[in-house]
Amino acid sequence: MSDAVDAIVGQWEVERPDLTDGLWAVEVLARIQRMNRIIEKQLKAFAAARDLEVGEVDILFTLRRSGPPYALTAGALIPAAMVTSGAITNRIDRMEAKGLVERVRDGQDRRSVRIRLTEHSLKVTEALMADHLRQFAELLAPLDPATCTSVAGALRSLLEANGDTSIT
Repeated sequence: MSDAVDAIVGQWEVERPDLTDGLWAVEVLARIQRMNRIIEKQLKAFAAARDLEVGEVDILFTLRRSGPPYALTAGALIPAAMVTSGAITNRIDRMEAKGLVERVRDGQDRRSVRIRLTEHSLKVTEALMADHLRQFAELLAPLDPATCTSVAGALRSLLEANGDTSIT
């Protein structure tokens, strides 16, 4: 079975036969890029169906996986959200207005403010994560578990080789 990437590679093979030895890279990276578009589109739809933005879902998940009390400083959220300090402040303001997070003073350092999940958003996040995992499982359903494990390992190696080793 061929796909759009096979067609693109085929065109390059005709137009530039001198480059055919390097087209394997196009086959891999173009498919990763196309899959990323599919994932991003689904993530946007997933968030929008719940009256959220993708960035808000990211913050909810980041706070939830941080463990009790499900609170981090805005500075700690910036790398996870991959935005500027100004953007994170705006995002937190919107989330606070929706009742998804609350700002609380740090008990040990009153100058520091932590962003914490509300009781309501903790419940919402639990359901969101379950739905999110189901959505990802559906995306990967055409692959058997062994293939998924192999692909995950190959992508991990590729990320590490290109310097992407942090959690964010």
